Amino acid sequence: MRTLQPYLTFDGNCREAMTFYRDCLGGELFFQTIGESPMADKLPPEARAFILHSTLTSGPVTILASDMVSDRGLEVGNSVSLMIDCSSEEEIRRLFYLLSEGGEPTHPLENSFWGALFGDLTDKYGNHWLLHFDRNASGPST
Repeated sequence: MRTLQPYLTFDGNCREAMTFYRDCLGGELFFQTIGESPMADKLPPEARAFILHSTLTSGPVTILASDMVSDRGLEVGNSVSLMIDCSSEEEIRRLFYLLSEGGEPTHPLENSFWGALFGDLTDKYGNHWLLHFDRNASGPST
């Protein structure tokens, strides 16, 4: 196994959400709409603007996403979290601030018993993020 990548499903706001994540995390963002795919003729014209597939790549982080909701509908839950292992205290503080904008910080950044700076939040799209910075692995803090 080479990697495990989160694949997020949105209900018509994939472009907005992935652009927000790119603005927070940096990186390159790719979109393919339904209208740009062979599926275009098989779906109603109003579906052509929806995102069939999106990829955000920022260093070692890759997030995939789509507006393609199953027949059951979108079921947002708390069984999946997106974990970012940050490389500095500055990075974790910046990402926590950016990702929590419009969302809900559920656990503020604080020093943990295992020697890390850790916090979590639910963003404005209902996705749960865990942010971690291991002070022991990085040497002296900046």
